[in-house]
Amino acid sequence: MNLRTIAVCTLLLATSVFASAKQDPWVELRTPHFVVVSNAGEKQARHTALEFERTRAVFHKRFPLAHVDGASPILVLALRDEKDFRALVPTAYLGKGSLQLAGLFLRVPDQNCVMLRLDINGQHPYETIYHEYTHFVLSRDIEVIPLWLNEGLAEFFQTIEIADKEVRLGEPSVGNVHLLRQNRLLPLATLFAVDHNSPYYHEENKGSIFYAESWALTHYLEFKDRHEHTQRVAQYISLVSNKVDPVTAAVTAFGDLKVLEKNLNTYIAQPSFQYLTSPGATEVDESAFQLQPLTPAQADTFRAQFLAYNQRNSDASALLDRVLQQDPANASAYETQGYLALQSGDPAKAAACYERAVKLDSQNFFAHYRFASTTMQLGRLNDNAAQIESSLRTAIRLNPSFAPAYDQLAVFLAQRNSNSRDYGSEEALTLSTKAVQLEPFNFGFRLNAASVLLEMRRTKDAIAVLDAASKLTSDPAQLAMIAQQQQSIRSFEGAMAHQQERYQKAAERARAFDEAHSSPPPADPSPELSRRGPRKFATGTLTDVQCQEPAVMHVTLQGAKQPLPLLARNYYKIAYSSLGFTPTSDKLNPCTDLDNKKAKVEYYAPADDSSEGQIISIEIH
Repeated sequence: MNLRTIAVCTLLLATSVFASAKQDPWVELRTPHFVVVSNAGEKQARHTALEFERTRAVFHKRFPLAHVDGASPILVLALRDEKDFRALVPTAYLGKGSLQLAGLFLRVPDQNCVMLRLDINGQHPYETIYHEYTHFVLSRDIEVIPLWLNEGLAEFFQTIEIADKEVRLGEPSVGNVHLLRQNRLLPLATLFAVDHNSPYYHEENKGSIFYAESWALTHYLEFKDRHEHTQRVAQYISLVSNKVDPVTAAVTAFGDLKVLEKNLNTYIAQPSFQYLTSPGATEVDESAFQLQPLTPAQADTFRAQFLAYNQRNSDASALLDRVLQQDPANASAYETQGYLALQSGDPAKAAACYERAVKLDSQNFFAHYRFASTTMQLGRLNDNAAQIESSLRTAIRLNPSFAPAYDQLAVFLAQRNSNSRDYGSEEALTLSTKAVQLEPFNFGFRLNAASVLLEMRRTKDAIAVLDAASKLTSDPAQLAMIAQQQQSIRSFEGAMAHQQERYQKAAERARAFDEAHSSPPPADPSPELSRRGPRKFATGTLTDVQCQEPAVMHVTLQGAKQPLPLLARNYYKIAYSSLGFTPTSDKLNPCTDLDNKKAKVEYYAPADDSSEGQIISIEIH
C-alpha cells in the first residue's frame, strides 16, 4: 500500500447516496457473503451489495489470515430514507435530541445484521457499520486486545473509502481531530487501563475523548511502525495476551509514556495526516448475485426481525401477527416469534415456535439449531432426545461452518451419556473441538469443551482448556468462573483418587482373605458358607444390599415367589455384566450401585431353605 496525506481542513462532503422518490418494490439480493433486503429498488440494492462485498474484500486483503466472514451471510436491511429507518431503530434513538444514526451493526446470538438508510450525506456515511464490522473481525481472530486498541482500530478502519482506482484506509475523522484539539488528552497510563467498567468508556457515546484519543494513538503507532519497519503494536498485543499489565506492556513496547504522550500531542496538532492507499479497484464478481422480489408479507417479516433485534418487542409481535394472518406458512415469522419468546423468558413457547419453523422449512439450519438449543434449555433431554439430536445434526449438515451447532451437539451427547465413559464421549469431544476450531476465541465453547473432557475423566486436559480460555478474557466475572471450575475439577480429582485408593485397599483385603481361606476349611465351618446346591438363575430386583469387610455382600432378590437371600464371599469375584444399563462411574461399586436394580442372577442354590444362595454372576438390566 502507498501513503497519502490529507489536510483536515479541506475535507469535502461526498455526494449523497441516491434515494428513489417513488415507492420501489422490496427486493432481496443474495451475494456470496451478504443478503441485502431493500425497499429502494433493484438498482440501489445492487449498489449496496457491491459496496459491502468490496469492503469485505478490503478487510480480507488487510487481514489475509483473519476470519472476515461469519457462519452465515450478514443480513443487510437497506432502507430508502430516514422515515423507514426510524420506524425500526431502538427506541433510545427516537427521543428529542437523540443521536441521528446512519446505520447500525447488530450482533445478536448466532447472527450478524446491518441496518442502514440510503439517503445519508457525508464523506463516510456508514462509518458506524465499518466500525462495528472491524470489531466483528477482531473478535474472531485476536485473543486479548485492550479496549483502547480495539476501539482505536475500529475508528481507524471506519473511514474506508473505495474509489474507482484505489482504496483508502486510515483517513482521519474530522470529528475526532477537532475534539482532541479542543480538549486535554487522558494520561496514557489512564487510557491503557480503561475497561468496560471505566467511567471513561461509554459504548453509547462514540464521540468521547476516549474514542478520539484511542484513534489518534492507534493512527500514530500504525504509521510509526510502517515508517520504521517495526512491530510495536504486535509486540504490545502479545505481551497483554500473556497477562502482562497493559501499562507495563505499553512501556515495554512503546517506551517512556511521557515521551509517547508528548509525541502524540505533536502528532494531533499537525495540519495534515497520512492515510494508506491501495491502487486498483477491488474486483467483485457480480454474476454471483441473485435477485428476487419480495411479497409484502416477506418484507414485513424482515422488518419484524429487526424490530425484535432492536428490543421493540411489542411492535415486532404485532407485525408478526399480521404476517402470519397473510401467510400462515411463513417459517421465518415463526422463527422470529421464537426469538421474542426467548427474550420475554418463555422458552417453552420459543421451542414450540422453532419446532413449527422446522416443520415449515426443513432446510432452515437456524430453526433446527434454535429448536434443539431451546429444548435443551428446558431440560427435556429424555423426552425429546431423538428430535434434539436430529435437529443438531441437520443444522450441521445444512451449514458445516456453523460452530454453535457443533458445540450444542457436543453438550447434548455429554449430558445424555453422563452415565457412560465410553459411549458418545469421543464424538462429543470431536464436535467440541470442531466448534473451537471454527470460533477459536469463543469463551463459552472453551468452557463447554472443558466440561466434555471432565465427563471423560480427562481432568488434566480439562484444566488445560480452561487455562487457554482464561487468555481470551479480562472480565473479572469470567476469570472467577474459570477459577471456580478449575477448583471443582481439582476437588473431583482428589475425590476420584481417594475412591480409587479405597477400591485398591478393599481388593487387597479380599485377596488376603482368599489366601487365608484357600486351605481346607476349619472343622466347624459356617453352614451357609460350606454347603451349596446346584447352579440356578433368577430374575428380579436387588434390594437390601449390605456389605461387610473385607468384601462380603448380602443381598435380597425380589420378584420370585418369595424373596431370595443371596451371598457373595468376595464381591470382587462376581462376574458382572449389563443389558441396557450403564454404571454411574467408570468403576461399578456393588455396595452402592446394585440397590433397587433389576437383574438376572446366577447362583449356587443353598443346601437347605434356611441359608443364602452363593452368587456367581449378576447381569444388571
